[in-house]
Amino acid sequence: MKLTEIRDNEGATKPRMRIGRGIGSGKGKTGGRGGKGQTARSGYRNNGFEGGQMPVHRRLPKRGFNNPGARDLNEVNVGRLQQAVDAGRLDVSAPVTVEALVAAGVVSRVRDGVKILGVGELTAKLDLHVAGASKSALEAIERAGGTVTVLGAVAQA
Repeated sequence: MKLTEIRDNEGATKPRMRIGRGIGSGKGKTGGRGGKGQTARSGYRNNGFEGGQMPVHRRLPKRGFNNPGARDLNEVNVGRLQQAVDAGRLDVSAPVTVEALVAAGVVSRVRDGVKILGVGELTAKLDLHVAGASKSALEAIERAGGTVTVLGAVAQA
């Protein structure tokens, strides 16, 4: 067998239809586009067009609000941090940052940061540098002797 002899199986491919090449071809004259009008022209694309009836996306009311300043945060419970410490994947002596949590496999990717939540027990003394923490998480971390530094926090005047 040679590279030049390789072929598809018989019937695996069909030759493309050459439209607009005379009436004898079966796809001549209008080339499969029907009669005249907007859809017969090239470049036509009108998703949601309902023949002049008010389209459904305009009949239905607008709903909700998309906050352009919303942050996409990873949420991590203190119990999950303790599991990572117990497994030896999280270093207690070094500050715990988003990058450290990604390296430990606690979160999959960085996103806009990490928020610590208070579900579970924490016994390890951790120095956390995160985007935020809930009140219950702050209490659990301080009870264990750790500290929390909130990154990018605006000082309240």
